[in-house]
Amino acid sequence: MSETQISDGPNAPAIESAIPQEELDRLTDDIVGALKTVYDPEIPVDIYELGLIYKVDIADDRQVAVEMTLTTPNCPSAAELPGMVEGAVASVGGVSGVTVNLTFDPPWDQGRMSEEARLALNLW
Repeated sequence: MSETQISDGPNAPAIESAIPQEELDRLTDDIVGALKTVYDPEIPVDIYELGLIYKVDIADDRQVAVEMTLTTPNCPSAAELPGMVEGAVASVGGVSGVTVNLTFDPPWDQGRMSEEARLALNLW
């Protein structure tokens, strides 16, 4: 089984996929769009722009594995955010299933936030 990674850092190796490139591009865009609909209830920025999504793998059978973190291990939303992510990604057409794995390695820090998130939170 080959996998395609949406994001795993700038030095991630390119991995061939059995999914046609056009479909893979659509899935990628739609998954990112779905992730941008999920918000930490305490922060007015979506989890994608906050940098809480570490990696998204799309397998050839269109199963999606999401590796994510929280702003802190004691985050009050720890119980609900992974389920919200799973539901959002599962709603994308063509996705056959979703697994969400929570990790704290490496720990999240503000350096993972996009410029858009920094602007929204006035963190300049």
